[in-house]
Amino acid sequence: MSEVRRIMPLPLGGEHGLPYSRGLMARALMAVAVPPDRAYALARRLGDDLASRNSEVVELDRLEALAVESLGEVEGSEAVRQLRRYQELRELELPVVILVGGATGTGKSTVATEIAYRLGITRVTSTDFIRQTMRAFFSPELFPTIHHSSFEGEPLIPAFEEQARNVLVGVRASVERALQEGWSMVLEGVHLVPGLVPLELEGAIVSSCILKISDETAHAQHFFTRESGTDRPMAKYLDRFDSIRGLQDYLVRRAEDSGTPVVENENAELATRSVAELVLSAAERA
Repeated sequence: MSEVRRIMPLPLGGEHGLPYSRGLMARALMAVAVPPDRAYALARRLGDDLASRNSEVVELDRLEALAVESLGEVEGSEAVRQLRRYQELRELELPVVILVGGATGTGKSTVATEIAYRLGITRVTSTDFIRQTMRAFFSPELFPTIHHSSFEGEPLIPAFEEQARNVLVGVRASVERALQEGWSMVLEGVHLVPGLVPLELEGAIVSSCILKISDETAHAQHFFTRESGTDRPMAKYLDRFDSIRGLQDYLVRRAEDSGTPVVENENAELATRSVAELVLSAAERA
């Protein structure tokens, strides 16, 4: 099975369905916003129904009937409608490239990891990782901008733009390699500046967004959380918090000017749902 076929491996399929998996079904239901306890309860009920009928495949019509009984008319029908959309995405057999941008501390890695899990995408990387790789090959004398943090340059925005353009060389190479191999990937990072990142990639579904946290206190709280178990001291970020907020304002303006969606991320679950909706909408346009 190719990497493309692993996009959103739902326990559903085509006219006759696919072999049933309780774990995958619960995961799929949670991906369309069914609470975990209700998702596992419905998955168990579906498994019992299959056993009573001596069947090993799931038909969407039967799933919808059981979902309505378990979750109610509105929630059950909506969950199955969203499952159908995920299934249509899977059946397109096109690689999916998801770009999650935003300033430092806006929860990009959390949302990127979660959306990759929900869609069954196994390749997740960051522009910070790409920048770190580039540092190993290019000295500070040759490319000084890649050797400091995105919010440490002076003057802030011109220095950041120069760094972003340099890092995007590596980003484009990573995306091109993924498309050559037919891989889906999620890429997150501050350097994914709207207007600088190509959004039209032949033979792929591309979805891009910028995360933001409007509330300054909620944004700052992310740095208290990230310090635990890492080698990134909180003080470094809080000392330059004004610069980080300035970068957020810059990225949001660039997004608005280029028509790139801006997703509020004071709640990671809601943000992940919003990103998933953007991906599904992009697939439907495709």
